[in-house]
Amino acid sequence: MPPALDNPPFRRICLRHAGERDIPAMPFQSSGLAALPAEIAVFPLTGALLLPGGRLPLNIFEPRYLALVEASLAQGRSFGMIQPDPAASPQPGGPGLYKVGCLGRLSSFSETDDGRLLISLTGIIRFQVAAELPGRDGYRRVRADYSPFTADLDNPAAPADLDRPALLEALRAYFRAKGIDANWEAIEQLEDDPLITTLCMVCPFEPLEKQALLEAPDPAARAAMLVTMLRMDSMPGTGQDMRPS
Repeated sequence: MPPALDNPPFRRICLRHAGERDIPAMPFQSSGLAALPAEIAVFPLTGALLLPGGRLPLNIFEPRYLALVEASLAQGRSFGMIQPDPAASPQPGGPGLYKVGCLGRLSSFSETDDGRLLISLTGIIRFQVAAELPGRDGYRRVRADYSPFTADLDNPAAPADLDRPALLEALRAYFRAKGIDANWEAIEQLEDDPLITTLCMVCPFEPLEKQALLEAPDPAARAAMLVTMLRMDSMPGTGQDMRPS
């Protein structure tokens, strides 16, 4: 069984586990690329999207991923999230992976009585997989190339020309189509940048759509893509072949 993604209900827009302990931040933004680890553990999980600035809750219970988290706590407190790519050739460590993932900082965690770890991962910067490395304790590792995504460290704001009413209109139609009961008061209070990031991460888009959002070249393109996906996925009878690729 794959590790579970703890995706909170939309009525609880805050992505945080009760009882989590915060871990002090590391100064990646101020130190730039030089502070980033060249070799990282990766957590392949279909449908899980981590974006720079986003916060992803995870429920860790498999021994290999418990080992990954424990190693990350001892060695820099960061690892990468990445999706398996069904079109890629299988690798010795498991299924083929997409070429782009996102490095996250282990920002909070708690341990349950049955040995699971409930953690939150805060997105730092996207990376390209330069090469896959030998695994360790059952989990996979890669050499990461961050150079195409240096702008992620600048904490870019949401696009100034964002049509927020159009976004919320598309979101309401999407939630109606999906039968999602949302806390609209909480959603409307979010500023543009965290709103876009949160919606991209928590909306139940297809894995290919999630990957397209991750690989969007800039916040403006990601916001436009998000609105398009919300509109298309709220249309009755929309086919998979009509989704952005």
